Amino acid sequence: MAPANPPAAAEISGQPVVSARPDRRSSCAGSAGCSADNDCPPGGALKTRRLLALSGSLRAASLNTAMLAMAATCAPPGLVVKQYAGLGRLPLFNQDLEAREPRQVAHLRSAIAAADALLIASPEYAHGISGVMKNALDWMVSSGVLVGKPVVLWNASPRASHAIAALRETLSVMSARLEDAAELALRVGFDASGRLLPNPDPPAMLRALLAIKDVLDRETTALSSV
Repeated sequence: MAPANPPAAAEISGQPVVSARPDRRSSCAGSAGCSADNDCPPGGALKTRRLLALSGSLRAASLNTAMLAMAATCAPPGLVVKQYAGLGRLPLFNQDLEAREPRQVAHLRSAIAAADALLIASPEYAHGISGVMKNALDWMVSSGVLVGKPVVLWNASPRASHAIAALRETLSVMSARLEDAAELALRVGFDASGRLLPNPDPPAMLRALLAIKDVLDRETTALSSV
């Protein structure tokens, strides 16, 4: 059964994304705003960082998709999490098609290029990456869009260590920049009626989101000082 409060649809680079509706049960109380520790610019205005979230599951009641929806409501000021909902529309990877890039592939590539960082949450199948996620990553190899891109790995099941290890290997070969400080594994779940349970650890999720935002903020500061 699907979660009781389905995410609302939005658009990014011509492709659907999911932007979770605020939900008291999964929000992070006390999300950080401007303070001495949050490196806010003069006047308190925050530069918005864009985090593109990719779920490796197409199930309506996917725990990893639900975890990413929680991230959208948990994001601190200055960080926006948008979930990409078009991985199921990608054709199966075929190197013969790369010269004439399929439209759905171009949309994903453009969305990744426009994001400041990626947040990936993928289930484990047979001790490996889900076919959905591996197919998406295969399409991105030749474009080089992930070279140097900050990537954070999350999982809704702490036991899915093989999938995380496999993702790390694939992304490392693609020269993505894995941000270990923001990695997170939580036991997300639904109750007997199919309703999404509250965020199991809002402070941990907030700390992970603040960690990737801090990386992006420091990167911008370093570039501006050159």
